Amino acid sequence: MSKYSCIPKAYPEDCRNVNVSATFACLGALTFWSLGPIFIKYLTGYVDSWTQNLLRYSVACLFWLPFLVLSVTTKRIDHRVWRRAILPAIANILMQSLWASAFYYIGPAFMVLQTKTNIIWITGFSLMFFSDERALVKSKRFWTGLTLSVVGLIGVMYNEVNLAETRIITGIIITQAFAFMWGVYTLSVKIAFKDIDSRSGFSVTSIYTVAGLAVAALLFGKMETAAQLGAWQWACIVISGIASIALAHTLYYAAIRRIGATIPALVILAQPFTVLAISYVVFGESMNIFQLLFGVVLLIGSGLAIWAQQHLKRNGQSLKRGNSLS
Repeated sequence: MSKYSCIPKAYPEDCRNVNVSATFACLGALTFWSLGPIFIKYLTGYVDSWTQNLLRYSVACLFWLPFLVLSVTTKRIDHRVWRRAILPAIANILMQSLWASAFYYIGPAFMVLQTKTNIIWITGFSLMFFSDERALVKSKRFWTGLTLSVVGLIGVMYNEVNLAETRIITGIIITQAFAFMWGVYTLSVKIAFKDIDSRSGFSVTSIYTVAGLAVAALLFGKMETAAQLGAWQWACIVISGIASIALAHTLYYAAIRRIGATIPALVILAQPFTVLAISYVVFGESMNIFQLLFGVVLLIGSGLAIWAQQHLKRNGQSLKRGNSLS
C-alpha cells in the first residue's frame, strides 16, 4: 500500500485530516504562486529586473536562514549539501533572472501560460538521464500530452494580436528560455538532493542564489533605485519574497508528501487562469478567445504528460513491491 493511501472506513478521521491539510497546501501554493507574477509586474515600474530579483530572493533567503542556522548549530545538516547545492544554484540564478526579465516585456498571464511548457523539458531531461523513466517513450498518453502542449503553445503565440512587436517576441524568447532552465534546475535538484533534506538544500541554494543575483545586480542593475522605493513597494517585495518564494515551495512539497505528486502538479496547472483573473483586474490584461482555447489545450497536454509520468512511477513501485514479495 502506498504511504499516501488511506482507508476511509477504517480511519475516517485520519483520512479527513490528511485530505484537508493537503487541499489547503495545494490551494495555498496555487494562491501564492499566482500572486507572485502580479507583484513582479507591478514592481517593473519602479526597479529593474536585476535589482528586483536580488531584493525578493534576499527576503526569501532571510526567511529560511534561521532554519539553516539551527540545523548547523545542532549538527543536523548534511555537510554534502554545501557542495551539492552549487549546480542547482547556478541553474536557479539563470532561471530567476529570466523569470523576472520576461515580465518587463509581456503580461503576467500570457507569460505564465507559456511557462507550462517546462514539462516538455523536464520530461526530456528525465528520459535522457534517468533510465527508469525511459518507458515513457512507449506511453501513448505521454505522446498525446506532449503533442497537445506543443500545439497549444503555438496556438497561444500565433493568436497574440501584437506578435509582430519586438517587445512581445523578446518576451516570448525569454519565457521559453526560462522554461528550458526550469527543466535544468529540476534535473539538478533531483540529482543533487536525492538523499538530502529538501529544506536544507533549498536554504543553501537560496544563499548561493542571492550571492549570484547580487553580483548580477551590481553589474547590470541600478541598485540606487531601491533607496527611492516607497513603503508599499517595499511591502510588495517582502510579501512576494516570503509568500511566492519561501512559503509557496514549502506548501507545494508538503502537499506532495501527503498525497503524492500528481494532484498538486495538476492543481498548479490552474495558475495561468488565476493569474489572468487577477491581472485583468489590476492591469487590464486579457487574452482573446483563441488564446484561451489553445491555452486550455496546452494545459490539458501538460496534465496528460504529468499523469503519464506519475502512472509510470506508480507501476514501477508496484513492480518493485511485487518482486520483493515473490
